Amino acid sequence: MTKLLIFPTDTVYGLGTPYLDKEGLKQIYEIKGRDFNKPIAILISNLEQVKEIAKASDNALKVASKFWPGGLTLIFESSDAYYQQSGEKTIGLRMPNHKLALKLIDELGPLKTTSVNYSNQPPLNDYDAIMKVFGDKVDKVYPNEESLSEVSSTVIDFTHDLPSLIRQGDITLDEIMKVLEK
Repeated sequence: MTKLLIFPTDTVYGLGTPYLDKEGLKQIYEIKGRDFNKPIAILISNLEQVKEIAKASDNALKVASKFWPGGLTLIFESSDAYYQQSGEKTIGLRMPNHKLALKLIDELGPLKTTSVNYSNQPPLNDYDAIMKVFGDKVDKVYPNEESLSEVSSTVIDFTHDLPSLIRQGDITLDEIMKVLEK
């Protein structure tokens, strides 16, 4: 059963669906007017879920252990099992630092999640604005009771020997490299 949810995270509000729900994922792309070739990250609630979905190097897990939960998305090669189900060769994973988001992930499993906005527009982070624009397009919109940074997560690609910055958020590549030097 397809389930589309809008919920707060520690960075921005997310529009999500269970990560293997192809119909839910299709609906997210359609609602946002998003290019189907543009990937959507998966939010997880524990490091064990990384192993189910991705092939993560020791260095990547070291960085994840330092900055998760938090505003950092790491791109990995997909696990063989996830690739078989999704056809995606790589996948971005993030563990949000937000009680409600983590509770939803614990209940529903990892969630394919993207910011709440129309493609190429700024994210919406106000509950009333979200309800007005997207409320009738999803199954549930959760109000926020914690603060949001309102800055999208930093995205780091760990599919090659050296990590590379894809999108700058609150965490810098220098901070990542310092963890790897230890």
